[in-house]
Amino acid sequence: GTVSLEDSKQALNDAKSLKVQLNDIDSRLLREDQLLTYNILSSYLNTMLDSEGLELYDQPLSSSLGIQAQLPILLSEYVFYSKQDVEDYLSLLSSIDTYYDSIIAFEKEKTDAGLGLCDTVIDRILNSCNAYLLDADHSFMAETFAERLEQVEGLTKQEKEDFIARNHTAIDEHFVPAYQKLIEGLTPLKGTGTNDKGLYYFPQGKKYYQYLVNAYTGTSYQDIPALKKAMSDQMMDDLTAMDELLTENPTLAKKLYSYSFALTDPNQILEDLRKQCAKDFPAIEDYTCSIKNVPAALEATLSPAFYLTVPIDRPQDNSIYINNGSTNTARNLYTTLAHEGYPGHMYQTLYFNRNNDCNIRKLLSFGSYSEGWATYVEYYAYTLDNGLDPELGELLRHNAAFTLALYAILDVNIHYEGWDLKQVEDYLNLYFRISDSSVISTIYYDIAENPANYLEYYVGYLEIINMQGEAKKTLGSRYTDMEFNRFLLDIGPAPFSVIKPYFNEWLVRQNQQ
Repeated sequence: GTVSLEDSKQALNDAKSLKVQLNDIDSRLLREDQLLTYNILSSYLNTMLDSEGLELYDQPLSSSLGIQAQLPILLSEYVFYSKQDVEDYLSLLSSIDTYYDSIIAFEKEKTDAGLGLCDTVIDRILNSCNAYLLDADHSFMAETFAERLEQVEGLTKQEKEDFIARNHTAIDEHFVPAYQKLIEGLTPLKGTGTNDKGLYYFPQGKKYYQYLVNAYTGTSYQDIPALKKAMSDQMMDDLTAMDELLTENPTLAKKLYSYSFALTDPNQILEDLRKQCAKDFPAIEDYTCSIKNVPAALEATLSPAFYLTVPIDRPQDNSIYINNGSTNTARNLYTTLAHEGYPGHMYQTLYFNRNNDCNIRKLLSFGSYSEGWATYVEYYAYTLDNGLDPELGELLRHNAAFTLALYAILDVNIHYEGWDLKQVEDYLNLYFRISDSSVISTIYYDIAENPANYLEYYVGYLEIINMQGEAKKTLGSRYTDMEFNRFLLDIGPAPFSVIKPYFNEWLVRQNQQ
């Protein structure tokens, strides 16, 4: 493929024609499950069409979440089931340089339109590119390739050797040059990007940010100010809860710096989580999951951990990557695996694939539902029998929620309200006594580079706990976590604006039982 303005416009034209077809359907004639898919697809297309005229605001590159950081790990996970898969992979790997050429051309077009990257962000991206400038003899791409070839049945020794040689050539002649091209293409753009702050400072930046918030969160809130107020209220609730815990038990403060979970082996943790979750989540018995380590060369540029979504026709191929550079085994692996594994991303994906037979829904992505769910169950893991003092678990849970809320609110402040680095520094200093300028700068540019990223997690979590709070209040003693969780899992990934009416109907039904 390519990244270009023409591609984006074509995608919008396709969405328009799909919307016309969708509108021709009489929704009154649909089954319940079809109507849900209809509502989800309709919402998805409407949100997508809101980006019309804003195509050049799209940002394919960023230091840790950009295509140049994510693509190598996706290629290294490209599974070989047959000989043809190996051929397809080598063909993809050999086209990466022309693909990156199109990204450079797109970045130049953005710059010409006055929407170019600032120097700080370019430097961060260049830094991430440097991690891939390794010849085939030293590249993790060559290492994982040889391992994957072993899974293909019927390959002769000679065929394997030939494939390995072709892969080496593709790495040296296409993959590494692609990253060199990115560096050479971005470096001359330094000095041309005038905006080193948030989207607010671009001509239609606020409008684009509103589109991103809807696309990333699918929120049920009417507008960004209402959403920000709800996030601020919840952040204060978590801060108040922490304050009360520390007032009642002052020794907890010391424990914050020396705690550890009882289990540290990833497979034992997943099994423990599966057993303990049985009381609150519908069980999934038979599944397999490979725990893998992020290659050392990529530890600095990739997330602390991630689950890779399974292919539609291979639901059993679950993989969770752990980044040993940023994941502390004793202090956060337990909750991280709740987020990525059971009952987080892996479990939710397995559940949905087993209970939903509408394939189009497997192709649509609703990050805030998925990340909101994973965040919600990550915080739930603090309440389990996990080796922590229960009060300390509660303190850590509130602290994690508060921290994520802080980042989400800063996201709105930077991109929607136009805060600069100095305002963020003053705010963090005044309210949270964070004064290290390098820490503040990292926070600022992480958010400036990836607008709405933190909202995807926090808003999803907020929508879920709001529904849970409403369900507890309305149902009283009839409320159970099991049935609430089952409702969310059964409805599956969707925008919260679509989920809310279904939730209200579910509440009425539960009340009548």
